[in-house]
Amino acid sequence: MRTRRPVDALLWLALATPAATADAIGLNEPRTAWQQLGGLAALAAAAAIWRRRPTLAFLLAAAPGEATAPSLFTVSYGMALAVFAFLLGRHGPRARPALLAFAAVAAAGTAKVVVRDVDPVVEWLVLMATLLFGAVFPWLAGRYLRQSRALTAAALARADQLEREQRIVADRARLRERARIAQDMHDSLGHELSLIAVRAGALQLAADLPEHHRVAARDLRVAAADATDRLREIIGVLRDEGDEPAPLAPPGETVAQLVARAGESGLEVRYVADGAEEPGPAERLAYRVVQEALTNAAKYAPGAPVTVAATRADARTTITVTNGAPREPGSPPGGGSGLADLHTRLAALGGDLDAGAHAGGFRVRAVIPADAGAAVTAPADLAPADTLPADSVPLPSGTLAHARRCTVLAFGAAAATGAVLIAGTFGWYAYTKTHSVLRPADFAALRVGAAQADVAAVLPERGVSDPPVDRAPSPPPPGADCRYYRASGQLFTSSAHFRLCFENGKLVDKTVIPKAGTAAEDGDGGRR
Repeated sequence: MRTRRPVDALLWLALATPAATADAIGLNEPRTAWQQLGGLAALAAAAAIWRRRPTLAFLLAAAPGEATAPSLFTVSYGMALAVFAFLLGRHGPRARPALLAFAAVAAAGTAKVVVRDVDPVVEWLVLMATLLFGAVFPWLAGRYLRQSRALTAAALARADQLEREQRIVADRARLRERARIAQDMHDSLGHELSLIAVRAGALQLAADLPEHHRVAARDLRVAAADATDRLREIIGVLRDEGDEPAPLAPPGETVAQLVARAGESGLEVRYVADGAEEPGPAERLAYRVVQEALTNAAKYAPGAPVTVAATRADARTTITVTNGAPREPGSPPGGGSGLADLHTRLAALGGDLDAGAHAGGFRVRAVIPADAGAAVTAPADLAPADTLPADSVPLPSGTLAHARRCTVLAFGAAAATGAVLIAGTFGWYAYTKTHSVLRPADFAALRVGAAQADVAAVLPERGVSDPPVDRAPSPPPPGADCRYYRASGQLFTSSAHFRLCFENGKLVDKTVIPKAGTAAEDGDGGRR
């Protein structure tokens, strides 16, 4: 608060300077000392409270100008009016108090114009133009600055928020990639361990193998099965069950090569491709299905024959892996999620996976859409930060554009209103000046003592509402009804005026009031 007081004092000093010096240099009509002190006190109060009560400060700044000039146009307080209107727009939280303040100033000025003996139309138009250009425009400028800074602050906050969100998305993508790698390790290594167990089982059954070697082969098979189980448990810790499983790419081999390698390891398996040797663009998922099914067959149904069939029809690839009844005891059923993950993934891509008992053995049947390969190649879960949706743009450009559009419309409406007022003011000024002209020849033809009805025949339709009575060479006759007319229709220049005074229905005085800077003429132009 203490640091603000010098600023407020300097503001008052800057606004009080024209208020105190305008009269001295002749820019205003002289005012009394009490009027000057009252105006300076109002400005001091406005400078002291504009931070807390900007609307009241504006009304205090408008009060001296409206008290000294009904049209609100005054050199002494015009700057103060504009400054406090700008501060009202800059610091006023709402528009309604400002609009009510403008309406109050307009109503008070209109009431004062009505009771004064002047041309009300011209005075009212000047009042409205002063209020528009001296108060409304500065208020709009301050309000625009306030909105611009608020929008900038909101945009910066939005950018910070989106940056944090993008960091979270990147962290989540890294975690999913780690889970994908872990799942890949599980499936690939689990498959290889299953093939090792198959080879060990085949070695255990060899007739020419010594007993101690047979025991070693059996232990190797059991160890491979146990290693597969422990690998599943470790990988399960790294996986997020709430997320969709990430797709896995084959390790550089086709489905046919996978089946051939499994056969070379001792698994009794054959591969049938109907319509094409490879299952087309969906090979990634096809490879994954066959790999999981062969691993399960080797683990849970050792010695059973396995058939892998791939058919393509209607833009869909069907993979069927069927194994017969196990010929020897296998590993007990576990809680693996390989087939469940594949089912979830295929369902999301529009495919299907069905697994269950079949003819004493087990069958896995997967239907893969032809466009699943493209979906697997670029999963949406791992989209980089620069491919985020359009609604994640850091800057609220739509809001900013709307605010700018509203501001432009407000300024445009105010400017249009001002143009109408100015055009109306000049139009009324031209009309009143050109329709209050009494031709010098008609004035010269008038004679004092003529009947008022005869004189009215040559008079214009309007009289001058603000005649220059201070330039009249003589005062009007006491009790007479005097009327004033212009001697020329020229605009924006000083013109001579004619004064005609009537009493008891007769012309009792005709006087020429010279234009500014010209002495009164004698003869017919003087008083008769």
